[in-house]
Amino acid sequence: MYFQHIRNQSDHLTTAAPSCLSPHMWPSMYLFSAPFVHPLLKKDKNVIHNLYFRPAFLPDPNDGSLYSLGGKNSEGLTKLPFTIPELVQASPCRSSDGVLYMGKKQDLWYVVDLLTGEKQQTLTSSFAEMLCPSSSLLYLGRTEYTITMYDTKSRELRWNATYSDYASTLPDDDTKYKMAHFASNGDGLVVTVDSDSGDVQWVQNYNSPVVAIYIWQREGLHKVAHTNVAVETLRYLTFMSGEVGRITQWKYPFPKEKKPKNKFLVVRVGNVSFRPKEVLGHGAEGTIVYKGQFDNRAVAVKRILPECFSFADREVQLLRESDEHPNVIRYFCTERDRQFQYIAIELCAASLQEYVERKDFERRGLEPVMLLQQTMSGLAHLHSLNIVHRDLKPHNILVSMPNAHSRVRAMISDFGLCKKLAVGRHSFSRRSGVPGTEGWIAPEVLSEDCKDNPTCAVDIFSAGCVFYYVVSQGSHPFGKSLQRQANILLGTYSLDYLQTDKHGEDENIVARDLIEQMLSVEPYKRPSAESLLKHPFFWSLEKELQFFQDVSDRIEKEPLDGPIVRQLERGGRAVVKGDWREHITVPLQTDLRKFRSYKGGSVRDLLRAMRNKKHHYRELPADVQETLGSIPDDFVSYFTSRFPHLLLHTYLAMRSCASERPFLPYYSSIFTNDYAKCA
Repeated sequence: MYFQHIRNQSDHLTTAAPSCLSPHMWPSMYLFSAPFVHPLLKKDKNVIHNLYFRPAFLPDPNDGSLYSLGGKNSEGLTKLPFTIPELVQASPCRSSDGVLYMGKKQDLWYVVDLLTGEKQQTLTSSFAEMLCPSSSLLYLGRTEYTITMYDTKSRELRWNATYSDYASTLPDDDTKYKMAHFASNGDGLVVTVDSDSGDVQWVQNYNSPVVAIYIWQREGLHKVAHTNVAVETLRYLTFMSGEVGRITQWKYPFPKEKKPKNKFLVVRVGNVSFRPKEVLGHGAEGTIVYKGQFDNRAVAVKRILPECFSFADREVQLLRESDEHPNVIRYFCTERDRQFQYIAIELCAASLQEYVERKDFERRGLEPVMLLQQTMSGLAHLHSLNIVHRDLKPHNILVSMPNAHSRVRAMISDFGLCKKLAVGRHSFSRRSGVPGTEGWIAPEVLSEDCKDNPTCAVDIFSAGCVFYYVVSQGSHPFGKSLQRQANILLGTYSLDYLQTDKHGEDENIVARDLIEQMLSVEPYKRPSAESLLKHPFFWSLEKELQFFQDVSDRIEKEPLDGPIVRQLERGGRAVVKGDWREHITVPLQTDLRKFRSYKGGSVRDLLRAMRNKKHHYRELPADVQETLGSIPDDFVSYFTSRFPHLLLHTYLAMRSCASERPFLPYYSSIFTNDYAKCA
């Protein structure tokens, strides 16, 4: 049994039963409002005179589109390039002529008796209207969008417009719906006919043009098609027998609706086109991102409001300068019409948030460490060009579409808040406002105690929050959203996910060291992006093994009381857990005793043992090779899983050799801090 209701432009909710049906066949019908806009007029004659020359704004109750009519130059009817829901989504915003837009979105539920068609209850977030209870109820969800425009020059409300929509979908593909609905363009006449036989099912006049027709199917509201016909034509076809509602057959050829496979709407600006229904996301200041095309290439199109044109021009300039790097989003072109500016950029598969939080996300080989390395590589590129991003967060790090080899990569996007530092400068002023997104902003940007201007180090702090978000699979180091920025100013963070007693202890230790440096309250203590790329967090197991070997070779001939060995052995007892020989497997213990004596409390001797067994791996007995595993991955994991502090301890101890040729691959030329000169 289908439940049907019809939405028209009246202001109230009523029920009606077609006279041509017997009572048990009556479908339940509901008339919903979609009011047209009206100016807020005042009695003052000057106000009325001014309003007379302003355009009228007419909403389309079908989809919320807006049309303007008239104005100073008596313009004709013009469809505006935005809908009421889009304006509500973008609000609060303002136009370049000083008009403020305020939006309101309200949801409500109508509870309807399925048997009688009577409304039982209306539910909103703050109101519940209760009528008689019933056991057979339908729940119809409705959303109302209201946009109000306020003129800051005349200091008055110019107009408002409301659009209502209902929570519905298209019918299921397997639905066999054999009714055709015809509605008058000018009044509320509706004729429903059996599309196979031509039998008229019912005729009803709702006294207001019909907007939509729905059926109730599988516990949900589904929208069905109807055909609009001129008033005279529909009345002629329906009443040509002279007996209103008594005809039994209709000879009108029923139209067959064919849904296009690739539905592409009427919006093209220069070389850019996009589908208004395919919204990829929303940004600050009313920016909307659509899926579109440029030069037969799928792209993302950012639509920007006029008051942000200057920011858009700056964003385009920075994109042109920086997008040659594979980990910075690619820019294609910019176009502009009378209403908006459009920027065509590379289309991506997902944001970092989806990568982290969607368990079914197809990563295509882009594992977390690689993703963070690519992000930092893109950031290092920006900093090398003296560009500060100032809004790093998961939404602004994107995952590309798969390439010809089905691989994807991470890219930094959204340059709307970027700042290009002047030649010779390493900081930017805070006078232009607070850039960034709350919860990801470095403390020095907001702190009143900070006397120095912010530097590129603000991006390192935000990246540290992003790093922890990725490795912890969705957590933030400064807590839940409402407390984050306050905790940032206090320097209060938690890296509980990286506790050293969890699985992968050695990896957690290295990751914790990296993130703690990035989250330092003091900007000058944060390493540069270039330095961070050489941190052991990003090393492969092969590189770790080569590092251990290079260190062992370097200190082999060093005196025991020399500065390098003393630094390596400082705190070494804890690293080797007292005596490292007691924590290795028996076959390896036995093999080590054959050739030379090793000191169990020495980090240097542990590294020497690792180097020797790696060099002579093929000569080792089968049981020793089996216990060590394959080189390099199993071999390195054998030792680092037993001595999780070994890598970081050795790395920090050998910093004094950073400038020596063998260690250039492992350390930045300036390990400590590249931002100290800016403080």
